[in-house]
Amino acid sequence: MAKPVRKVVIPAAGLGTRFLPITKAQPKEMLPVVDKPVIQYVVEEAVASGIDDIIIVTGRNKRAIEDHFDRCIELEHKFPLNQGSGASDAFIDLSDIPNIHYIRQREPKGLGDAILLTEKHCNDEPFVVLLGDTITIAPDGEKTCTSQMIQAYNRYNQSIIAMEPVPEKKIPDYGIIDGTLIEERIYQIKNIVEKPAVKDAPSNLGAIGCYLFTPEIYTHLKEIPPGKGGEIQLTDAIKRLSQSLGMVTNCRRYDIGDKIGWMKAFFELALSREEFHDDLISILQEKVCTRR
Repeated sequence: MAKPVRKVVIPAAGLGTRFLPITKAQPKEMLPVVDKPVIQYVVEEAVASGIDDIIIVTGRNKRAIEDHFDRCIELEHKFPLNQGSGASDAFIDLSDIPNIHYIRQREPKGLGDAILLTEKHCNDEPFVVLLGDTITIAPDGEKTCTSQMIQAYNRYNQSIIAMEPVPEKKIPDYGIIDGTLIEERIYQIKNIVEKPAVKDAPSNLGAIGCYLFTPEIYTHLKEIPPGKGGEIQLTDAIKRLSQSLGMVTNCRRYDIGDKIGWMKAFFELALSREEFHDDLISILQEKVCTRR
Protein backbone atom coordinates (compact mmCIF):
# COMPACT_ATOMS: atom_id res chain seq x y z
CA MET A 1 0.00 0.00 0.00
CA ALA A 2 1.27 3.48 -0.88
CA LYS A 3 2.38 5.65 2.04
CA PRO A 4 0.22 8.76 2.59
CA VAL A 5 1.43 12.01 1.03
CA ARG A 6 1.74 14.59 3.80
CA LYS A 7 4.61 16.86 2.74
CA VAL A 8 5.22 19.46 0.06
CA VAL A 9 8.55 21.00 -0.95
CA ILE A 10 8.39 24.48 -2.52
CA PRO A 11 11.71 25.56 -4.06
CA ALA A 12 11.90 29.36 -3.91
CA ALA A 13 15.61 30.14 -3.94
CA GLY A 14 16.04 31.35 -7.52
CA LEU A 15 17.43 34.80 -8.32
CA GLY A 16 14.59 35.86 -10.62
CA THR A 17 16.96 37.48 -13.11
CA ARG A 18 14.34 37.63 -15.87
CA PHE A 19 12.36 40.08 -13.71
CA LEU A 20 15.13 42.56 -13.01
CA PRO A 21 15.01 45.29 -11.81
CA ILE A 22 11.78 44.26 -9.97
CA THR A 23 13.55 41.40 -8.22
CA LYS A 24 16.72 43.23 -7.18
CA ALA A 25 15.40 43.44 -3.59
CA GLN A 26 12.10 41.53 -3.83
CA PRO A 27 11.73 37.76 -4.29
CA LYS A 28 10.11 36.74 -7.55
CA GLU A 29 7.81 34.48 -5.54
CA MET A 30 6.41 37.58 -3.79
CA LEU A 31 5.29 39.29 -7.00
CA PRO A 32 1.58 40.10 -6.68
CA VAL A 33 -0.99 38.31 -8.82
CA VAL A 34 -4.21 40.29 -8.27
CA ASP A 35 -4.15 40.63 -4.46
CA LYS A 36 -1.88 37.77 -3.35
CA PRO A 37 1.79 36.96 -3.93
CA VAL A 38 2.55 34.06 -6.26
CA ILE A 39 3.81 31.80 -3.48
CA GLN A 40 0.57 32.14 -1.51
CA TYR A 41 -1.31 30.53 -4.41
CA VAL A 42 1.21 27.65 -4.26
CA VAL A 43 0.85 27.18 -0.50
CA GLU A 44 -2.95 27.36 -0.74
CA GLU A 45 -2.87 24.67 -3.45
CA ALA A 46 -1.02 22.34 -1.06
CA VAL A 47 -3.36 23.06 1.85
CA ALA A 48 -6.46 22.56 -0.33
CA SER A 49 -5.00 19.16 -1.30
CA GLY A 50 -4.83 18.01 2.32
CA ILE A 51 -1.09 18.56 2.87
CA ASP A 52 -0.20 19.98 6.27
CA ASP A 53 3.61 19.87 6.27
CA ILE A 54 5.14 22.59 4.08
CA ILE A 55 8.87 23.08 3.43
CA ILE A 56 9.97 26.19 1.53
CA VAL A 57 13.57 26.28 0.26
CA THR A 58 14.72 29.89 0.24
CA GLY A 59 17.94 31.82 -0.41
CA ARG A 60 19.45 35.22 0.20
CA ASN A 61 17.07 38.20 0.12
CA LYS A 62 14.04 35.93 0.62
CA ARG A 63 13.04 37.01 4.14
CA ALA A 64 9.90 38.64 2.72
CA ILE A 65 8.48 35.13 2.15
CA GLU A 66 8.86 34.23 5.82
CA ASP A 67 7.44 37.58 6.92
CA HIS A 68 4.40 37.15 4.69
CA PHE A 69 3.35 33.89 6.34
CA ASP A 70 4.17 35.16 9.84
CA ARG A 71 1.78 37.01 12.13
CA CYS A 72 1.81 40.82 12.06
CA ILE A 73 0.56 42.00 15.46
CA GLU A 74 0.42 45.68 14.45
CA LEU A 75 -1.94 45.01 11.55
CA GLU A 76 -4.02 42.57 13.58
CA HIS A 77 -4.57 45.32 16.16
CA LYS A 78 -5.51 47.76 13.41
CA PHE A 79 -7.93 45.31 11.74
CA PRO A 80 -9.39 43.03 14.46
CA LEU A 81 -10.25 39.58 13.12
CA ASN A 82 -13.91 39.92 14.08
CA GLN A 83 -14.48 43.06 12.01
CA GLY A 84 -15.28 41.13 8.85
CA SER A 85 -13.32 43.54 6.66
CA GLY A 86 -11.34 42.45 3.62
CA ALA A 87 -8.10 42.96 5.55
CA SER A 88 -9.22 40.89 8.53
CA ASP A 89 -10.47 38.13 6.21
CA ALA A 90 -6.99 38.01 4.66
CA PHE A 91 -5.46 37.48 8.11
CA ILE A 92 -7.91 34.68 8.83
CA ASP A 93 -6.95 32.95 5.56
CA LEU A 94 -3.24 33.16 6.40
CA SER A 95 -3.79 31.96 9.96
CA ASP A 96 -5.44 28.80 8.59
CA ILE A 97 -2.18 27.79 6.88
CA PRO A 98 -0.31 25.11 8.89
CA ASN A 99 3.22 25.54 10.18
CA ILE A 100 5.72 26.25 7.43
CA HIS A 101 9.37 25.20 7.67
CA TYR A 102 12.20 27.04 5.91
CA ILE A 103 15.50 25.66 4.62
CA ARG A 104 18.09 27.96 3.07
CA GLN A 105 19.98 27.00 -0.07
CA ARG A 106 23.28 28.78 0.52
CA GLU A 107 24.58 28.45 -3.02
CA PRO A 108 22.63 28.51 -6.32
CA LYS A 109 23.37 24.87 -7.18
CA GLY A 110 20.16 24.05 -9.01
CA LEU A 111 16.65 22.72 -8.47
CA GLY A 112 17.92 19.20 -7.75
CA ASP A 113 20.16 20.51 -4.96
CA ALA A 114 17.28 22.51 -3.45
CA ILE A 115 15.14 19.36 -3.26
CA LEU A 116 18.05 17.30 -1.87
CA LEU A 117 18.28 19.71 1.09
CA THR A 118 14.87 18.49 2.29
CA GLU A 119 15.76 14.79 2.56
CA LYS A 120 15.93 14.67 6.36
CA HIS A 121 12.67 16.55 6.76
CA CYS A 122 10.80 14.29 4.35
CA ASN A 123 12.03 11.30 6.36
CA ASP A 124 11.63 8.52 3.78
CA GLU A 125 8.09 9.57 2.83
CA PRO A 126 6.61 10.47 -0.57
CA PHE A 127 6.36 14.21 -1.13
CA VAL A 128 5.07 16.76 -3.60
CA VAL A 129 7.24 19.41 -5.27
CA LEU A 130 5.50 22.60 -6.36
CA LEU A 131 7.65 25.33 -7.88
CA GLY A 132 7.32 28.68 -6.15
CA ASP A 133 6.62 30.49 -9.43
CA THR A 134 3.92 28.25 -10.92
CA ILE A 135 0.18 28.64 -10.28
CA THR A 136 -2.29 25.90 -11.15
CA ILE A 137 -6.04 26.52 -11.10
CA ALA A 138 -8.52 23.64 -11.23
CA PRO A 139 -11.93 24.10 -12.89
CA ASP A 140 -14.81 24.75 -10.52
CA GLY A 141 -15.75 21.57 -8.70
CA GLU A 142 -12.61 19.70 -9.83
CA LYS A 143 -9.72 18.40 -7.71
CA THR A 144 -6.54 20.47 -7.47
CA CYS A 145 -3.54 19.54 -9.61
CA THR A 146 -1.83 18.19 -6.47
CA SER A 147 -4.89 16.12 -5.52
CA GLN A 148 -4.94 14.62 -9.01
CA MET A 149 -1.28 13.60 -8.63
CA ILE A 150 -1.93 12.11 -5.19
CA GLN A 151 -4.88 10.14 -6.55
CA ALA A 152 -2.68 8.67 -9.32
CA TYR A 153 0.11 7.90 -6.84
CA ASN A 154 -2.31 6.06 -4.55
CA ARG A 155 -3.31 3.82 -7.45
CA TYR A 156 0.14 3.14 -8.89
CA ASN A 157 2.61 3.79 -6.03
CA GLN A 158 5.01 5.49 -8.47
CA SER A 159 6.45 8.97 -8.85
CA ILE A 160 4.12 11.26 -10.81
CA ILE A 161 5.19 14.04 -13.20
CA ALA A 162 2.45 16.52 -14.12
CA MET A 163 2.52 17.53 -17.76
CA GLU A 164 0.53 19.23 -20.51
CA PRO A 165 0.60 19.52 -24.30
CA VAL A 166 2.74 22.52 -25.26
CA PRO A 167 2.76 24.51 -28.52
CA GLU A 168 5.45 23.46 -30.98
CA LYS A 169 7.35 26.74 -30.64
CA LYS A 170 7.57 26.24 -26.85
CA ILE A 171 8.93 22.68 -26.96
CA PRO A 172 12.58 23.85 -26.63
CA ASP A 173 11.65 25.48 -23.30
CA TYR A 174 10.46 22.28 -21.59
CA GLY A 175 11.48 18.85 -20.43
CA ILE A 176 9.58 16.72 -22.96
CA ILE A 177 8.15 13.33 -21.97
CA ASP A 178 8.69 10.18 -23.97
CA GLY A 179 6.06 7.77 -22.70
CA THR A 180 3.48 5.08 -23.43
CA LEU A 181 -0.20 5.75 -22.79
CA ILE A 182 -1.51 3.24 -20.22
CA GLU A 183 -4.88 4.85 -19.50
CA GLU A 184 -6.61 8.14 -20.17
CA ARG A 185 -4.18 10.99 -19.36
CA ILE A 186 -1.61 8.61 -17.75
CA TYR A 187 1.70 7.68 -19.44
CA GLN A 188 4.44 5.29 -18.37
CA ILE A 189 7.59 7.38 -18.74
CA LYS A 190 10.44 5.95 -20.81
CA ASN A 191 12.58 9.07 -20.97
CA ILE A 192 12.60 12.83 -20.49
CA VAL A 193 14.44 14.98 -23.01
CA GLU A 194 15.45 18.34 -21.58
CA LYS A 195 14.66 21.29 -23.89
CA PRO A 196 14.99 19.44 -27.21
CA ALA A 197 14.85 20.95 -30.65
CA VAL A 198 11.39 20.48 -32.16
CA LYS A 199 12.69 17.87 -34.63
CA ASP A 200 14.22 15.83 -31.78
CA ALA A 201 11.24 15.95 -29.41
CA PRO A 202 9.61 12.55 -28.70
CA SER A 203 6.20 14.21 -28.10
CA ASN A 204 4.61 17.56 -27.31
CA LEU A 205 4.04 16.69 -23.63
CA GLY A 206 6.02 19.01 -21.37
CA ALA A 207 6.65 18.72 -17.61
CA ILE A 208 4.98 21.71 -15.93
CA GLY A 209 6.85 21.95 -12.63
CA CYS A 210 4.53 19.91 -10.38
CA TYR A 211 5.84 16.56 -9.15
CA LEU A 212 5.11 13.81 -6.65
CA PHE A 213 8.20 11.79 -5.77
CA THR A 214 8.86 8.61 -3.87
CA PRO A 215 11.98 8.77 -1.64
CA GLU A 216 13.94 7.03 -4.41
CA ILE A 217 14.53 10.45 -6.00
CA TYR A 218 16.94 11.39 -3.20
CA THR A 219 19.22 8.45 -4.00
CA HIS A 220 19.58 9.63 -7.58
CA LEU A 221 20.00 13.31 -6.65
CA LYS A 222 23.00 12.30 -4.54
CA GLU A 223 24.51 10.17 -7.31
CA ILE A 224 24.18 12.33 -10.42
CA PRO A 225 27.08 14.61 -11.39
CA PRO A 226 26.51 18.34 -11.86
CA GLY A 227 24.95 19.13 -15.21
CA LYS A 228 24.43 22.33 -17.17
CA GLY A 229 25.79 25.37 -15.38
CA GLY A 230 27.42 23.15 -12.75
CA GLU A 231 24.01 22.60 -11.16
CA ILE A 232 22.28 19.44 -9.93
CA GLN A 233 19.59 18.94 -12.55
CA LEU A 234 16.31 17.39 -11.37
CA THR A 235 15.62 16.00 -14.84
CA ASP A 236 18.81 13.91 -14.68
CA ALA A 237 17.58 12.30 -11.45
CA ILE A 238 14.08 11.68 -12.83
CA LYS A 239 15.60 9.76 -15.75
CA ARG A 240 17.08 7.29 -13.26
CA LEU A 241 13.83 6.49 -11.44
CA SER A 242 12.97 2.81 -11.68
CA GLN A 243 9.36 3.70 -12.52
CA SER A 244 7.51 6.95 -13.01
CA LEU A 245 4.30 8.16 -14.61
CA GLY A 246 3.40 11.28 -16.52
CA MET A 247 -0.08 12.67 -16.00
CA VAL A 248 -1.89 15.27 -18.08
CA THR A 249 -3.74 17.22 -15.39
CA ASN A 250 -7.13 18.85 -15.70
CA CYS A 251 -5.88 22.29 -14.59
CA ARG A 252 -5.03 25.68 -16.01
CA ARG A 253 -1.39 26.61 -15.38
CA TYR A 254 0.32 29.97 -15.12
CA ASP A 255 4.10 30.01 -15.40
CA ILE A 256 5.39 33.15 -13.68
CA GLY A 257 8.76 32.59 -15.34
CA ASP A 258 8.98 35.89 -17.18
CA LYS A 259 7.23 39.25 -17.28
CA ILE A 260 4.72 38.29 -19.98
CA GLY A 261 3.74 35.12 -18.07
CA TRP A 262 3.26 37.19 -14.93
CA MET A 263 1.12 39.79 -16.75
CA LYS A 264 -1.00 37.07 -18.33
CA ALA A 265 -1.62 35.45 -14.94
CA PHE A 266 -2.48 38.81 -13.39
CA PHE A 267 -5.02 39.78 -16.05
CA GLU A 268 -6.69 36.39 -16.47
CA LEU A 269 -7.05 35.77 -12.74
CA ALA A 270 -8.27 39.33 -12.19
CA LEU A 271 -10.86 38.88 -14.93
CA SER A 272 -12.06 35.70 -13.21
CA ARG A 273 -12.93 37.74 -10.10
CA GLU A 274 -16.44 39.20 -10.17
CA GLU A 275 -15.49 42.40 -8.33
CA PHE A 276 -12.86 43.29 -10.95
CA HIS A 277 -14.24 41.83 -14.18
CA ASP A 278 -16.49 44.64 -15.49
CA ASP A 279 -14.09 47.46 -14.63
CA LEU A 280 -11.17 45.67 -16.27
CA ILE A 281 -13.17 44.96 -19.42
CA SER A 282 -14.10 48.65 -19.61
CA ILE A 283 -10.45 49.69 -19.21
CA LEU A 284 -9.26 47.25 -21.87
CA GLN A 285 -12.00 48.30 -24.30
CA GLU A 286 -11.11 51.94 -23.76
CA LYS A 287 -7.44 51.28 -24.47
CA VAL A 288 -8.25 49.30 -27.64
CA CYS A 289 -10.51 52.08 -28.90
CA THR A 290 -7.85 54.70 -28.12
CA ARG A 291 -5.19 52.82 -30.08
CA ARG A 292 -7.49 52.66 -33.12
